[in-house]
Amino acid sequence: MTRLYLLRHAKSSWDDPSLADFDRPLNGRGLKAAPFMGKLIADREMRPGIILSSPAVRARQTAELFKKAAGLKCQLRFEKDIYEASEADLRRVVSELEEEFVSVLLVGHQPGTGELIRFLTGESPEIPTACFASISLKVDTWADIRNGSGKLDLILRPKEEMKH
Repeated sequence: MTRLYLLRHAKSSWDDPSLADFDRPLNGRGLKAAPFMGKLIADREMRPGIILSSPAVRARQTAELFKKAAGLKCQLRFEKDIYEASEADLRRVVSELEEEFVSVLLVGHQPGTGELIRFLTGESPEIPTACFASISLKVDTWADIRNGSGKLDLILRPKEEMKH
């Protein structure tokens, strides 16, 4: 079964108003949440074949911290089309994935991440920063993803998980 993991970037800093949106880094909470979520995924033995991330600083930091904490050895690739992406943009990025990958982790932004979840599964869960979702896809190839072709199997939110 093809599996799509989605991770919204962790909490970013608004301390420097002169920074462009693209250049905003993670804040203290984000620097803790990204590796925390990576560890949660490692504990559940989820292993994406590749990580595709927005190149925006906050997403890049999230992807790198998550990957390290999860102990993932897969490739981390930065895709400019994930930054400021709509659901259709994200769908295109995923549909163009190499077939050798059975699972992918996409690290991106709102509202595109939530819109992609809704398109694939029909569900509209809350997607706070550092939220992780796992979707099983009933498709033979990445190019086959269609409206309703997925099932939301798991959603993890750092605030809820840190309470456990």
